[in-house]
Amino acid sequence: MKKINKDDLYQNLSGFLAGKGLELKDGAYTARIRKGCSLLADCVNFAQGGLGQAKEKMDEKLDHMRQVIHEKTAPVTPPNPGQPKAKAAWPKTKVKARNRRAANPAKPTDSEGKTA
Repeated sequence: MKKINKDDLYQNLSGFLAGKGLELKDGAYTARIRKGCSLLADCVNFAQGGLGQAKEKMDEKLDHMRQVIHEKTAPVTPPNPGQPKAKAAWPKTKVKARNRRAANPAKPTDSEGKTA
């Protein structure tokens, strides 16, 4: 975005007030209004720079996140037909379940099915 000039902000404000019937003449209050416009222009320009940097960082992180999602959800390439197939994974899960049962024996229950 374009930077705001300090004098332009004051000129626009004085033009707006002149249209409403108020004229800014040189004096103590006018100097303070000019300083306020200068401070406001500096703050807006600084904030615009910070927002630009934040947008760049967010775009970088978003691209990285998209790449990770793409890699995780990409289809797996089929194995070569000359190689033997790997064993199915389901026997491993049965072994794991059997090991879990052995590690955590059933708790004794009473006649109503509640644990003692």
